[in-house]
Amino acid sequence: MPQRSNHARVIPLTSLISRFSRNGFIDEANTLFAIMPERNIVSYNAILSGFVQCGRISEARRFFEEMPERNVVSWTSMLCGLLESGRVCEAKRFFENMPEKNVVSWNSMITGLIKNGDLEEARFVFDVMPVRNIISLNTMIAGYAENCRMKEARVLFEEMEDRNVVTWTSMIAGYCRAGEVNEGYCLFCRMPERNIVSWTAMIGGFTWNGFYEEALLLFLEMNGNYEIRPNSETFVSLAYACAGMGFPGLGKQLYAQVIVAGLEHDDYDGRLSRSLIQMYSVFGFMNFACYIFNKNLNNSAVQSCNSIINGYIRIGQLEKARHVFDMSPVKDKISWTSMIDGYLSTGQVSMAFHLFHNMPERDAVAWTAMISGYVQNELFIEATYLFLEMRVQGIFPLNATYSVLFGAAGATANLDQGKQLHCMLVKTRFEFDLILENSLISMYAKCGLINDAYSIFSTMVSRDLVSWNSMIMGFSHHGLAYEALKIFDALVESGCHPNSVSFLGILSACSHVGLISKALELFKSMRDIYRIQPGLEHYVSIINLLGRAGRVEEAKEFVMSLPFEPDRAIWGALLGLCGFNETDAEIANHAAKKLLELDPTNAPAHVVLCNIYAARGLHMVEQKLRKEMGLKGVRKVPGCSWIQLNGRVQMFKSGDKLHPQADKILSLLFGISDKS
Repeated sequence: MPQRSNHARVIPLTSLISRFSRNGFIDEANTLFAIMPERNIVSYNAILSGFVQCGRISEARRFFEEMPERNVVSWTSMLCGLLESGRVCEAKRFFENMPEKNVVSWNSMITGLIKNGDLEEARFVFDVMPVRNIISLNTMIAGYAENCRMKEARVLFEEMEDRNVVTWTSMIAGYCRAGEVNEGYCLFCRMPERNIVSWTAMIGGFTWNGFYEEALLLFLEMNGNYEIRPNSETFVSLAYACAGMGFPGLGKQLYAQVIVAGLEHDDYDGRLSRSLIQMYSVFGFMNFACYIFNKNLNNSAVQSCNSIINGYIRIGQLEKARHVFDMSPVKDKISWTSMIDGYLSTGQVSMAFHLFHNMPERDAVAWTAMISGYVQNELFIEATYLFLEMRVQGIFPLNATYSVLFGAAGATANLDQGKQLHCMLVKTRFEFDLILENSLISMYAKCGLINDAYSIFSTMVSRDLVSWNSMIMGFSHHGLAYEALKIFDALVESGCHPNSVSFLGILSACSHVGLISKALELFKSMRDIYRIQPGLEHYVSIINLLGRAGRVEEAKEFVMSLPFEPDRAIWGALLGLCGFNETDAEIANHAAKKLLELDPTNAPAHVVLCNIYAARGLHMVEQKLRKEMGLKGVRKVPGCSWIQLNGRVQMFKSGDKLHPQADKILSLLFGISDKS
């Protein structure tokens, strides 16, 4: 039987070496290479490529230096290895020393430089390369697109005579990444041919920019093309879109399609399972979320644990969230911050602070969450102290941190603190964002400096509805109805659509100065023109408007004509308007009784009825009612006011003589001593 020559064995052995290398068995490939009776340049390149693919660059470099001969493939393979490992300077020198370069070498250099963040150098190499092909142009366009430099990408795109699907898809993905979704969609509509990558890029672009409905509609359009089949990446984007839209039924159908397509088994990086866990957690379907989580434990990342923690918190099952948190093998900052937020949202401040104190590494988000939690639970002093500690620890506050503290300063009318924070902000921030400016407007308005609030408002480069509403509310609270009306008119003229808060502010402003006709006109336009359904607070505002104008009977008729059964707030508002003349007393009596039917322990209703009975001389009935108040434990909550003096808050309640300087205060107010 004739023996095969050594030369004849080279090809199958080289092929086997390549196969070993591609599958990561570089040591086995190297052993096989060592016993080969004869080798050629292809054999050497196969081993070199194997070392590079396995990331063993030092061994690859030694092997490259020992090669008896090298061709352009050898040099290009080694160049790719150096660039992949981040050894850019060495790669540049290596590239310059290459005896021969082909278009693949040039393209590899450009790709490597882009991956290492050196886009300018990549463009220089691109400009000086002698011959370009479509891959060269696509690589450069993709580099610009990945860095959101769409003007440069568009110039290259327009210069191309022949574009393929990769070119178009890179541009679409780039525009979506840069937030220019409309431009991306325009290109998508112009595409001469599309593949699943193109469709997925556009669906993903819509999803990541918050256009969830558009993403789902585009998927339905794609489904009409039977040649295109969604892949796992498509379903990742769709899962987030369903979660964003809040469509549980559609989310379940989506998961069913994933199962039918068999994509669960192709989820090699776990991204699909993570997106589904996130989706079901947002819906509050924790059984489904946990099922997918337990089914994919090998691919379960900390992101999935965080989704489940947040899902349980969202449906109020804090104990289960804590169990997942405690059992999670890896906890990141999001895990800790989510649990802290969960405890704070339910008023468990001490538990939240315990977690915060034990958090291994606290970033600005965690500090802000804790400060915000203190503010939400009306622990304003603690929030301020924590902010000071944050600064001492060297943590730079976020814009959201300042926004929360401005809200606290406004809520407590603590102007000194608000001004100090504003000064700190001016010194540390070069430019303010919209949320910060809105917070400042609200803070200054609540602290009584309406002119300062308006000054900030008038210098804003751009305004959103919150900006307009904050200014309307500010003028309204200061009784400046005409100024509030001017702002409202400017809001409408700007093309911004007013919402229920806008109307509440303007109705309240009209109520302060008795602009009844204007208020009723606005109230009517709210429903008829702007299609905004009035809320309870809007009806209360109209009741107050009529009552302050002395038109209590009309207010009663308004209450009786409401399209719903009046609740405690409505009857309470009507009751608060009534005087003690004959007509008002009757209305007050009716309102108080209705209020007590809904809220038997309502203190103001009891007090008003007692006063009505006393005014009519029905002292026996009054005494009986007061006795009932005592038996029910009904006590009127006293009025409260406070001032800040020398850094301390001085609080005063109606009838309170517990303040250490009560006698001096009373003497100063009334010219007499309480002791006399």
